[in-house]
Amino acid sequence: MKHRKWSRLLALALSAVMLTACGQSGGAKEEPATAVAGGAAEGTETTKPTGEISYKTELNVAITANPPSLDVHGVNSNIVGGIGTHIYEPLFAMDANYEPAGVLADSYTISEDGKVYTIKLRQGVKFHNGQEMTADDVVASMSRWLELSGKAKALLAGTVFEKADDYTITMTLPEAYADALTVVAASIQFPAIYPKSVIDSAGTEGITEYIGTGPYKLDEWKQDQYIHLVRYEDYAQPAGESSGFTGEKLAATPDIYFRVVTDDSTRVAGVQTGQYDIAEEMPQERYQELSGDSSLKFYVKTAGTINLFFNTTKGIMASPQMRQAIMACLNCDDIMLASYGDPNLYVLNPGWCNPDDAMWGSDAGSEYYNQNNIGKAKELLTEAGYNNEEIVLVTTPDYGEMYNATLVVQAELQSAGINAVVESYDFATFMEHRANPDQFSLYITSNRYNLNPVQLSVLTKDWAGLDRPEVDEGIAAIRMASSPEESSAKWDDLQEFLYEYGAASVLGHYSGLMATGAGVEGFNFFDFPLYWNVKVPA
Repeated sequence: MKHRKWSRLLALALSAVMLTACGQSGGAKEEPATAVAGGAAEGTETTKPTGEISYKTELNVAITANPPSLDVHGVNSNIVGGIGTHIYEPLFAMDANYEPAGVLADSYTISEDGKVYTIKLRQGVKFHNGQEMTADDVVASMSRWLELSGKAKALLAGTVFEKADDYTITMTLPEAYADALTVVAASIQFPAIYPKSVIDSAGTEGITEYIGTGPYKLDEWKQDQYIHLVRYEDYAQPAGESSGFTGEKLAATPDIYFRVVTDDSTRVAGVQTGQYDIAEEMPQERYQELSGDSSLKFYVKTAGTINLFFNTTKGIMASPQMRQAIMACLNCDDIMLASYGDPNLYVLNPGWCNPDDAMWGSDAGSEYYNQNNIGKAKELLTEAGYNNEEIVLVTTPDYGEMYNATLVVQAELQSAGINAVVESYDFATFMEHRANPDQFSLYITSNRYNLNPVQLSVLTKDWAGLDRPEVDEGIAAIRMASSPEESSAKWDDLQEFLYEYGAASVLGHYSGLMATGAGVEGFNFFDFPLYWNVKVPA
């Protein structure tokens, strides 16, 4: 048996294969979000000794949309994962260096053939209902996640989770995947550990009791108004200093209110007046105007891509020429400027991963990107046999960048003679339509960088319905490559296929923008905004 502990040994063991984060350069530590105004220079504030300072007992966070659910197993959504990470915990998560580290796992070993992981669980960890976490809960949770998560199904198909004893489980892989821990340490649609009783009572609509082991527990969810979390007094602190999603989580403020504020101007005014301590998803077009406001602290972080996904299976959209015609219409500079308002907050690049990432950054397929060629589009429409069929773009005003991009794309398609119509819904309804190819021709979403490209939503069958053997073969080639260089080359091939087939297109790379009051302490803008160490002077 090859023993592993939570140390630099883990990084050394995995860095030779696929531990490079999609948002990293050659595995180097990601730069923290830059704070501007208010004198801060780092993405994470160090909490000051309390001394005589009194702190607020409530933290008010303005969010842009009402989550469709808080069942993180079943919903591929940033807002669900961002709130859920305060309620639930996984076996493994990424630390600040993007290395998998134990959260509910205490230690693990790997069999000589690399297929069996024996995972020891932390003991004495209690769920919010007072029940102690055991292997039964973990096996039930991991097995359910494997069934519901498209990425897990794609990357860990055939994996079996079994109980060895009350505090030990095994994860048996069909092949020796070097990136297995990276997959189970994912932050979006992550494998949260729920009580087995909650899973057993879950129906087809998902779980109805949002119970985890995290530093906060759900107190009340008032639909379309707020989600109220309260400090979990019996929280079992993980070992180590706070680092990314791992280590100490103080629950420094007793109550967190995630307040649904869909209007950009209201979020801005609220954080300026102190009604909200933190505002997520600030309007990028107002960045220059607001960055000089000394009452605010802005956090800017290269975060991900905004993407156009095609229905590739239904009606006229099943024609590759039709999809290529749409891509030929796109003027990505106009789209990104409408979405983010400031050229300093976006970059034009065809890559699905961070362009600065030495391993995964790629310009494969660039000939299909940002073409702005209406003449070519019209020729392709003729080849596709397009006969004025309605092309439905579904979107949501709850995310301004997605909505604005959709309107610009609609206008660009119409300029080529395409009968493009926009259907706009609240976020939860948009997510339902997005998941059903009968209800969309294309849609646009912003997606955070993944840990490696095989975890990208564009490769997942249940994201936009793309189901091609070239994708499965490409993923396998990346994962089974004999060297990082070969993996990188295989990713180039797969990205080229995505563009050539017309599965989807990156529109550009964006920077996330958040604002806090100038006095907010302990805030960390990691993959998600993390609030468990945040305090606000009263």
